[in-house]
Amino acid sequence: MAEIGIGILGGGYMGKAHAVAMSSVGAVFNTNLRPRLEMVCASSTESAERYRQAYGFARATDDWRTLVSDPKVEAIVIATPQSTHREVAEAAFAAGKPVFCEKPMGATLEDSQAMVAAAEASGCTNMVGFNYIRTPASQFVRKLIAQGEIGDITWFRGEHTEDFYADPQAPATWRTDGAANGTMGDLAPHMINGALALLGPIKRVMTEIETVHRSRPGGDVTNDDHAQMMCRFENGAMGQMYFSRIATGRKMGYAYEITGTKGAVRFDQEDQNAVWLYRMDDPEAERGFRKILTGPAHPDYEPFCQGPGHGTGYQDQIIIEARDFLSAIETGQPIWPTFRDGLDVNRVIAAAFASARDSKWQDVNSF
Repeated sequence: MAEIGIGILGGGYMGKAHAVAMSSVGAVFNTNLRPRLEMVCASSTESAERYRQAYGFARATDDWRTLVSDPKVEAIVIATPQSTHREVAEAAFAAGKPVFCEKPMGATLEDSQAMVAAAEASGCTNMVGFNYIRTPASQFVRKLIAQGEIGDITWFRGEHTEDFYADPQAPATWRTDGAANGTMGDLAPHMINGALALLGPIKRVMTEIETVHRSRPGGDVTNDDHAQMMCRFENGAMGQMYFSRIATGRKMGYAYEITGTKGAVRFDQEDQNAVWLYRMDDPEAERGFRKILTGPAHPDYEPFCQGPGHGTGYQDQIIIEARDFLSAIETGQPIWPTFRDGLDVNRVIAAAFASARDSKWQDVNSF
């Protein structure tokens, strides 16, 4: 086994998740590369030192350039706001270091394009953090579809809905300022990525994007609260998606329904260890959606638990991502989703904004 020094930018919500994942992944998956928490970077010396002590890093800094250039930092995880992603990634690739970047990849389509160019020019391993599609349940659904178990796909409905801003008296924060921090920048990328993973490329979109609560205590809201999208996939399937941060009652509404010519499937992240499957070739008296509980027979479940139905959780998705990142570094072979896959998501989002602006269908390939 070989060690690899990990540097993580950001120690908050996702920074902590990645630090825990890097501390756990070797034991869970018996990886050949074993991460060493080398350095954490935060916005102040005090917070960086606090994260260092809490998560077990060797060193801390408040300067991302120090982290990126340090020779003991051999791979980098970017878990900072979107506005920082491009500059950090370009510097890391220039230094010849692999990069794992949280979604959305860039604050703008142009940022994402530049990040892909830098990644591919460097030849370094690169991945984007779309964790929800990595649940054993959704990996199982991908296999069902790829193997033709529910036939040719005719229809897709997806949503990513939460209610953390359903209260109009919730104060304005950084989340309510700037397009990259709105629902289309924050929640929509996850479900768009899921749709691309399950059904393949999206050909065109028709979208409405809306800000419901235009002001909040502390300031005006400059980005979107919810959006609805019709889409047509390149495989011919129809689709629709809905994204919302004001969906009262929804806590983790990453959910989808997929209809095929031989069956159908349903999934809801609020019950992330179950898949509902319908097969047309079941006996007529027994036809109906049946609940399948994930277990050791499903992808990436057994390393966490040997008991069927016992379940995996949010942190486990991040550990699976860490395994994939380390595997890509070790083998030199790209593992989905790469920066180019992240760019595909941002192209759909750019087309969605253009569609909402012009009130017409937009071809994704134009972006």
